[in-house]
Amino acid sequence: MNRAIRFERTGGPEVMEWVAHAPGAPGPGEVRVRHHAVGVNFIDTYHRGGLYPVPLPSGLGSEAAGVVETVGEGVTQLRAGDRVAYAGGPLGAYAESRVMPAAPLLKLPDGIGFDTAAAMMLKGLTAQYLLRQTFVVQPGQTILLHAAAGGVGLIAAQWARALGATVIGTVGSDDKAELARAHGCAHVINYRRENVVEHVREITGGRGVPVVYDGVGKDTFFASLDCLAPRGLLVSYGNASGAVPPFALLELSNRGSLYVTRPTLVHYTATRDALEAAAAELFDAVASGAVRIEIAQRYPLADAAIAHADLQARRTTGSIVLDV
Repeated sequence: MNRAIRFERTGGPEVMEWVAHAPGAPGPGEVRVRHHAVGVNFIDTYHRGGLYPVPLPSGLGSEAAGVVETVGEGVTQLRAGDRVAYAGGPLGAYAESRVMPAAPLLKLPDGIGFDTAAAMMLKGLTAQYLLRQTFVVQPGQTILLHAAAGGVGLIAAQWARALGATVIGTVGSDDKAELARAHGCAHVINYRRENVVEHVREITGGRGVPVVYDGVGKDTFFASLDCLAPRGLLVSYGNASGAVPPFALLELSNRGSLYVTRPTLVHYTATRDALEAAAAELFDAVASGAVRIEIAQRYPLADAAIAHADLQARRTTGSIVLDV
């Protein structure tokens, strides 16, 4: 008998239960995967807390790495023994093993271990679409990245630097500032004691930046707008501080004909070709050394609730992995 994290009602980390779980046999188009490592992401707290409603009771998590145990009818691209990782599909990654659709699974290159894969798939694919698709970062540009010491932030900052951009990162502590500098940020602003808008304008000679990547949400939204150059783009890709409330479109006009987008990974990897192309860029960035994946925190899978509490209290940096 395997075990997994489940929740029957929405709420805080206390609703997460470590229960017996029988994954069963895969059906057509499915595989059974034995997990070796599971990734924790802020979106997991949205599912658990009810910001993103899911049918209950439910499993949790959408990112993991492991080995295919058996395949169902019609699955030809995978076989038992393949090393795989994924970031997507139905919730349920917080489990020792699970049955899931084969479609989101990607074969791991030999040089990427299970822990690294679990730490990078969702966050790395997010960084890929942010930097390479939503707004294509060019050499010589200066960009603003909120939560630069977070899981997406540490990957995106390194990648943007490798693309030739100058990265301004925001963080909430001196320790996080040092981490952000070590991972590609040329300038770091501690938002707890510094005015982000004033510093961005100072760094850019008053011009502002062409793009702001904002995974924080409510607390940073209007400051992000005020950091943009005319016709700049605010990429609001997360809600760590809560969802952005409704606002008047004239706010964009008054600040310089600005653009706002609210993207999500699923729409950038909706086809197999798109998923494989994004993953290939991520694997290349990691293999080349341009992006280093560092696991900052580890917890046993059974202690996933503690990981959630630490994540929401902003006691974590970088990637979090649950050991199976």
